[in-house]
Amino acid sequence: MIRLIPGKKGTGKTKILIDAIHQAEKESKGNVVAIQIGSSLNIDIYHKIRLINIEDFKIADYDDLYGFIAGILASDYDCTDIFVDGVLRIVGRDFDKVGEMFERIAAISESTNVVFTISADVETLPDSIKKYL
Repeated sequence: MIRLIPGKKGTGKTKILIDAIHQAEKESKGNVVAIQIGSSLNIDIYHKIRLINIEDFKIADYDDLYGFIAGILASDYDCTDIFVDGVLRIVGRDFDKVGEMFERIAAISESTNVVFTISADVETLPDSIKKYL
């Protein structure tokens, strides 16, 4: 299942994401993963969360991120939640390709919650992305 946290830069998406990560960690009977660019979440995230700096893996586009998330799901059957901070900064701003990527991730993540922050106004998002709000 995919869920989005939308909003322009500076609207508090990361704070909402951090709260959701902490809630998932409390409720999860499995593993929780947080993906970010850099190390901005390192101080705010509990040590039980698997924190991944996406820059370490040379993820450059939509297919790369899909494959990365698919790899996490394939290798960790106990993964209950994946959080991705700044999806557009990771893969780019082609909303059609982002929508296609979400569709592919949704098809393989039926039993895992996958949450993305997306820096865009809801009004500017196409229907292929809005359906995950």
